[in-house]
Amino acid sequence: MKKYYNKIFTVVFTFIGLTFISSCTDDLNITPEDDQTVLSEELFKDEGAYKEVLAGVYANFSLTGVDGAGSSNIQGLDAGTSQYGRTLMYLQTLSADQMIWSYENDPGVREIQRNIWTAANPLLYGMFGRASVSVAFANNFLRETTDAKLDARNVSASVRSDIVTYRAEARLIRALAYYHLMDLFGKAGLTTESDPVTNFNPPQAERAQLFEFIETELKAIEGDLLDPMANEYGRADKGVAWMILAKLYLNSEVYTGTDRYTDCIDYCNRIIAGGYSLAPNYLDLFKADNNLSAATNEIIFPLISDGLTTQNFGPTTVMINGAVGSLEKNGVSLGVGEGGWGGALRVRKQFADLFTGGAFLTDTRNTLITQDRSDIITDISDRDEGFIIAKYSNVGSTGAPGADQTFVDTDFPLFRLGDVYLMYAEAVLKGGTGGTVGQALTYVNALRARANNPQEITVTELSEEFILNERARELHWEAHRRQDLIRFNKFTGGNYNWAWKGNASNGIAIPTHFNVYPIPANSLASNPNLTPNPGY
Repeated sequence: MKKYYNKIFTVVFTFIGLTFISSCTDDLNITPEDDQTVLSEELFKDEGAYKEVLAGVYANFSLTGVDGAGSSNIQGLDAGTSQYGRTLMYLQTLSADQMIWSYENDPGVREIQRNIWTAANPLLYGMFGRASVSVAFANNFLRETTDAKLDARNVSASVRSDIVTYRAEARLIRALAYYHLMDLFGKAGLTTESDPVTNFNPPQAERAQLFEFIETELKAIEGDLLDPMANEYGRADKGVAWMILAKLYLNSEVYTGTDRYTDCIDYCNRIIAGGYSLAPNYLDLFKADNNLSAATNEIIFPLISDGLTTQNFGPTTVMINGAVGSLEKNGVSLGVGEGGWGGALRVRKQFADLFTGGAFLTDTRNTLITQDRSDIITDISDRDEGFIIAKYSNVGSTGAPGADQTFVDTDFPLFRLGDVYLMYAEAVLKGGTGGTVGQALTYVNALRARANNPQEITVTELSEEFILNERARELHWEAHRRQDLIRFNKFTGGNYNWAWKGNASNGIAIPTHFNVYPIPANSLASNPNLTPNPGY
């Protein structure tokens, strides 16, 4: 689908941004940057418009506005603090024990990485707002594709058949946005296509209600989605729905107080049987052509990036430019400018320690650059302190660089099979049925073998603590770490401290209410039905 996105994204997202962003965001109290309010009926005279408008719904995962990478289509949301994947990566990764951002004058960054955030943090508003826009876009697409509207437009039978799948995809995108809102903020305003478009404040839904909504929606649309790997690259299918459900069930104790590990194993089994396979080369998953290489057999759902036609300050653009070392100036090897962003990103010591020992000398997941560097960061602004990392790159599997030296071609693998293998193993170890320890061991060792790690794990070594550490080694910088630490009761409190946790260089305990972020102050002000999270 990347070619399809490249043709459609900037054209249709521009059109949508100019013609229907007002109507579809009013129900979430989001203010668009222009004053047009309805989708034009002229648009739908061409029956191909339905697929194009669906592309606009997907586009919100990648783009922030209609006038280039620095533009925003939502008033009050800056492009740099509201790109979907970037804010997700910040809130899940920068807040935990893996990543440090050098430039603490950048809006919101200091508070997130030092765990001292408040409801005024712009990154929180960016994530809450951008996810809400995804809900709004999906709702508007569903309003425009009802049977009544299709009848009135005399839409052909063949296109109507496709629209059944399109509508299921839109509902999945909405469910995914609510999944992120539920995980990060614990609650949100719940709205669907059945609600009024104007003068409507969505009622607040707590975690349990959001959990039920997401679960019900994904199960309801399963039959209308294409089979795993049968859709265009970058579009949702049954495998994506199963992945969100597996994630719901893996974290169910956190979300609802009830464990659902057996259900997690069930959906992991469905995904594994869906035809996916591990990419032979781990690092191919994070290269500029990961939409074309064998990586596509492992990637279940990506956030699209393209250096020419969908330029944005998304997670891969940030991580690749940011990973260029201040001392090394190794940008050319990563497919960007020689100096990159001057040492913007480094890793915390606790993450680097996971790769110590002889077994990790050849492990391809270990891309730490350590020469002439200390693993300790005593001064966050000192870009020469701390190890750097070269996991993501804007170079293809054949060695060819991406099309642009700033805006990268590398898609962000939001969901992939390697994660499923580790989810299966964890759910088995935590008492879920429908799987075996032996199969869990096979999956874990398959990941190690793929990474060229000579140390096979034995049954006695396969513990919950091992799984948490292995998830860090396999899935670092993929927007999972905060969620993982919360599930293992190691994010808040003092069970596990890392560098700069709680704004202390060696780390200190942080309060338990930090397991969810505060509802942003701007969101509280715009919707009187929303209430602050406890402790904020």
